[in-house]
Order: sequence, then structure tokens, then C-alpha cells
Amino acid sequence: MPTIQLVLESAIQLFPQLDTTRLEVEVLLCHVLRVKRSYLYTWPDCLLTTHQIKQFQALCQRRRQGEPIAYLIGHKEFWSLELQVTPATLIPRSETELLVEQALARLPIDSDVQVVDLGTGSGAIALAIAQERPHCQVLATDNAPEVLAIAQQNAQRLRLHQIQFRVSDWWQALNQVTATVVVSNPPYVAITDPHLTQGDVRYEPRQALIAGKDGLAALRLLITQSWVHLELSGWLLLEHGYNQAAAVQKLLARQGYQMITTYPDLAGQPRVTVGQKL
Repeated sequence: MPTIQLVLESAIQLFPQLDTTRLEVEVLLCHVLRVKRSYLYTWPDCLLTTHQIKQFQALCQRRRQGEPIAYLIGHKEFWSLELQVTPATLIPRSETELLVEQALARLPIDSDVQVVDLGTGSGAIALAIAQERPHCQVLATDNAPEVLAIAQQNAQRLRLHQIQFRVSDWWQALNQVTATVVVSNPPYVAITDPHLTQGDVRYEPRQALIAGKDGLAALRLLITQSWVHLELSGWLLLEHGYNQAAAVQKLLARQGYQMITTYPDLAGQPRVTVGQKL
């Protein structure tokens, strides 16, 4: 039977993108073997079974066709939390951690206020906030029951029990709810954006990505609807596209928000814009 080292080296040769191939191939093999990456280096001469090799080769083939690693292995790390993801959910991205950081900056460590995460998907943002601010009351919504079920499973597995979940199309089912902090990573890609045909995005749910002709449809709704649900001095924090900061700032100002600020992600792209109701 082939060893771990031989199987890895053979698989790497099949991928043209050599900069990320080794890591991806190792992650897939770890998933099949149900081990950590350190195991591959500790036991390179370990023999694999025929079944394990077939499983691994099948995953490699799907990855070569472009299927995202997160969907192949069924989970993705966000804010040091391991989250279950499926093709029904958007894959959590590192730039979205900026949204969490800015929310936490407005929530003292002992804060017990109401936080609302609109369009929660896998629950990444809500779960990260709940992890860091255990006294806050966190409400997470999504308009797809099957997606919200995944977020609930993530919360249960991580034992974050202070989160409530509600099926709602943005604020539609939250008539009486008010919040001190509202966060959202809504769809913000224009329907004609060429990025929709590239990379992992090709496999992600369109309803979690596309927001009309200019990509601003969901952001407009959130900015307008959130105003009446925000308590005085409350904050609205929104993730958006790298080229949408000026438009989002203008929409916030038009609605009456103040203290409007845009923050760059680690790549230096304007990614999160916030506004306060004063």
C-alpha cells in the first residue's frame, strides 16, 4: 500500500497552482484520515488503505474542478471557531472578522445589550460576538430555514446558548425588536460582476452574493429599515464591496446616521462602514 508521503506527492503533481496546493492537499488527506496536519509529518511512512486512497482521490478531483475546500470538508474556521458550512451557506471569510472587531469595539466586555445579526448564514458573526461578549443578548436571523438550522447547529456544538435564532427576511419578522448594535454581511455583488464566474464564488449560493444591478439593493434596505429598530446611540455596522464605501456612506448620511466611518480590511480595502443613530 502507498504511504502518506507518496500519496501526497502524487496528488500535488496534479495541481497547477503550486503556491497553495500542498496545504490544500494536506487538508483533504487529514479530512479523510480524521487527523491533524502534524500527523502527516510525524508518520509519513504510514500505509493507507485502498478505501482511504479512493476517498482522497475523489476529493482531489472535485477540488481540481474548483469546488471550495470548505464545502469538501464541511467546515471552515472563523474567529478561531470551527463552523459547519454547506453549499447552502456562504463560506466565512477572514475579512469579515473586521466586522466582528468593530462590533466588539462598541460593546464593553460586560455589556448585556441586544445585538442583532441580519442574514447570519453559518452564524459566523453572531457566534464570534457571543463568544467574546457572553452577557449580550444576540439575535441571529436568516430568511432560509435550512441555513438557519446550520447556524443553530454551530451554536449548539460551540455551547453558545445565549443566541436566539429567527427566520426573517431582514427585519420583516422582527417588528418589536430594538437593538444597540446591528451587524450584517449582506449580499453586495452586482449581478454582472465577473467575479461570480471565478474561484470559490462559483459554488456559493447566489442569494447570499447578488444584490441587484449595482450590488447595493440589500444595503439600501438594511440602512433604511434598521433606523427604526436602533436604540438611541445605537450602531449599524455593514460589510460591503471594496468599491462601495462612498455609496454606503452617502446612504447612511441620507438616512440620518452620524459618526459615519469606513474601516479597511487586512488587504487595505475599504470593507466595513458604520453609522450611529444620534
